[in-house]
Amino acid sequence: MASTPPPLMKKHSQTDLVSRLKSRKVLGVGGEDDDGEVHRSKISQMLGNEMKFAVREPIGLRLWLLISAVLFTSTSLMALAFPSQLYEIIFEITTSRISIRLYGGALLCISLILWNGLYTAEKVIIQWTLLTEACYFGVQFLVTSITLLEMGTLSNSAIILLLSETFFLFVTLSYYHHLGRRSKKI
Repeated sequence: MASTPPPLMKKHSQTDLVSRLKSRKVLGVGGEDDDGEVHRSKISQMLGNEMKFAVREPIGLRLWLLISAVLFTSTSLMALAFPSQLYEIIFEITTSRISIRLYGGALLCISLILWNGLYTAEKVIIQWTLLTEACYFGVQFLVTSITLLEMGTLSNSAIILLLSETFFLFVTLSYYHHLGRRSKKI
């Protein structure tokens, strides 16, 4: 008579607390490390605590991104809807509507980048957003200055535009510089 072997009993280590504790002890997780941090898994122990890598944002960065996004969006919508009036306000002459509408479309694209930068927590995306904004203000300052030199006239609205471009460029570059610095270890 052939005897059948007894069925194998499978051990559920997930429910066996002693076995689970031994496994965690062998892996080296669950206890405090040298920094006093308690890791829940080997992965978090290897990667480290994500709070160490959190971006320390300069004061007012999110407000600046919000203001920039609103200004870019409103200016782009004004350029798309009322192209003649926007150009006449600054340069006090009329021009083709198609060029102002293209300008409005480009501003709308930049405003979408700014809105994305406002809602992200990644440092690299915020830096690229600020760099995009700074490049725009730099190019706009050069184009406006050259256009005013070619026309030979300087209106009050053009002076305000040049000053505001310089101010926005300075603030944006200072946030970009501050965000790019390494934080000091405490």
